[in-house]
Amino acid sequence: MDRVTERVGARELLRRVLDGGSRTSWDTPPAGPDPASPYGRELAAARERSGCDEAVLTGEGRLRGRRVAFVVSEFGFLAGSIGLATADRIVTAVERATAEGLPLLAAPSSGGTRMQEGTAAFVQMARITGAVMAHRAAGLPYLVYLRHPTTGGVFASWGSLGHVTAAEPGALIGFLGPRVYEGLYGEPFPSGVQVAENLAAKGLLDAVMGIDDLPEVASGALNVLCGRSPASAAARIPVDVPPRARPAGETAWESIERSRRAARPGVRELLRYGATDVTPLSGTGQGEADPGLLLALARFGSAPCVVVGQDRRSQRDGHPLGPAGLRVARRGMQLAAELALPLVTVVDTPGAVLSAEAEEGGLAGEIARCLADLITLSAPTLCLLLGEGTGGAALALLPADRVLVARHAWLSPLPPEGASLIVHRTAARADEMAASQGVGSADLLRGGLADTLVDEHPDAADEPEAFCRRAAAAVEAGLSGLVPSGPAARQARYRLPHERPMTGP
Repeated sequence: MDRVTERVGARELLRRVLDGGSRTSWDTPPAGPDPASPYGRELAAARERSGCDEAVLTGEGRLRGRRVAFVVSEFGFLAGSIGLATADRIVTAVERATAEGLPLLAAPSSGGTRMQEGTAAFVQMARITGAVMAHRAAGLPYLVYLRHPTTGGVFASWGSLGHVTAAEPGALIGFLGPRVYEGLYGEPFPSGVQVAENLAAKGLLDAVMGIDDLPEVASGALNVLCGRSPASAAARIPVDVPPRARPAGETAWESIERSRRAARPGVRELLRYGATDVTPLSGTGQGEADPGLLLALARFGSAPCVVVGQDRRSQRDGHPLGPAGLRVARRGMQLAAELALPLVTVVDTPGAVLSAEAEEGGLAGEIARCLADLITLSAPTLCLLLGEGTGGAALALLPADRVLVARHAWLSPLPPEGASLIVHRTAARADEMAASQGVGSADLLRGGLADTLVDEHPDAADEPEAFCRRAAAAVEAGLSGLVPSGPAARQARYRLPHERPMTGP
């Protein structure tokens, strides 16, 4: 693997990742077989060669001032393989991290099960998985950094369960080791498949990064996942909430045309100008990715959240939103629910992809499941209607406890041109359809489908940074004190006006 930039042992990795390289070990000497047995002599040789007494090191340290627990493989000890004593050490560390409320950093590098111990060692992967899932169920972050190589049962258990998962550049990562594959099937495994960069492109990893980038990225992720305000958070910006009425002479069709300007800022600019501690996540973690949907951890002012945003620019550049993108969105919803983080959805889409592949990939079903997940989500939810809002792809991210809308954002079952074709058999009356359907921001606010207006002066495309800062401040204010209202309240805003529950005195 000549693309691997470097390979370091467990102690060197901890030295470079933890503050000052300082750590407190949680390890106790492992019990082992008869030292005179062949396996006992093999273990003794591994200790001598690696300088470690087992294939993992566990303990705690500080990461940018934050107390964290760690489980780090030592590949130099029998290829980082997992035996009974190794599993005991991992499970004990994970359970201690859970009991002490600590985020957990795992850095596997392993060939999998220790063959010298057979089936008894093999089934320990289930036990380790159970401990990790109990840690996650306690609402505690679990970050994974896959190192070269990580294969077999380790990759198929605790190596694949991270809230955020990164890997070393060029690392060999796969279920079946290539040497075993070639020995069993008499031909080499296809090249370029079990490589970190390929897995990231396929939506199985969130990032590929060198060890020296790990502290900053992990710390930024934990600033969000642990819900702590960083010292560097930007000062609170006043929210500009103008009157709800549409300015004189401005039509819904004018807003639609403005929303389609190439220079209009989207979700990426919103994060660039308005958020801190942004950690992009990639794909579903299950082998699918979609450039049209952005998933990230971020902080708007003092408010940490999970962001699920439609990237309109990417959609218009040949990556229309498909069923995979909606499955990425549902990963974000699950992450928010599990860690009790607010979920921010950003609607900005010219519409979902229309193709045979999308139909066969379950597009309609994924829209339905996004709606179901959002309406029933246990975490607080906020939706920002940022620009275009066409069809089911927009609807999939709409239901929320609080809804913000940009001045020139809009929401429609079809592009107005399509609605005009259906009603008038020509696209030429799209402006009339936009007006009659109530698609614009003023209509959404008047009808109770949105709560707060984020103004544009007069067009976000002409003031991208200032607009994004206003929108981000509105998101921060919207998240302040926000609690999950539950399915009934989220659905209530869509009732007919005379059916809505009365509020206020």
